[in-house]
Formats: sequence, structure tokens, C-alpha cells
Amino acid sequence: MSKLNQQQYDRLRREAKSPYRGLRIFIYLAFAGSGFIGAVVFFARLIAGNGELEANLGNFALQIGVLALMIWLYRIDRSK
Repeated sequence: MSKLNQQQYDRLRREAKSPYRGLRIFIYLAFAGSGFIGAVVFFARLIAGNGELEANLGNFALQIGVLALMIWLYRIDRSK
């Protein structure tokens, strides 16, 4: 006889189908948060006119790209 109840068995089946899903979700959220904070900082620098325009604009675009990528990956992972 199995010593697992139905809830434990279902949880283990979900984990077997998508291993480390919780870790992936945490990484997506952490990187998205980092991208959001970086985007806010570089947007503020662009508005204030501090530093070189090209460098700040490139960094701002990179942070927006990271944020968009993490949202996209999260949506893909969530739909499975």
C-alpha cells in the first residue's frame, strides 16, 4: 500500500511533469523586479538629462527588454 494520500500524490505528479517550476517562477519574478527597478532608474536619468543620452537610452531599452522577456517567460510557464 502507498503511504501517500491523494493530495501528496497529485503534488508529486505535478512536480514530475514540470520540475523546479517554483524556482523558475521565483527567478522570473526576481529578474522582472530587477528590470523594473533598472527601467525606473534609467528613465529618471533620461528625464533629468544626467549622463550621456545614448548610454542611458541603451540601458533603458535593455531593462525594458529584460522585463518583457521575464513577463513572456512567466506567461508561457503559467499556461502549461
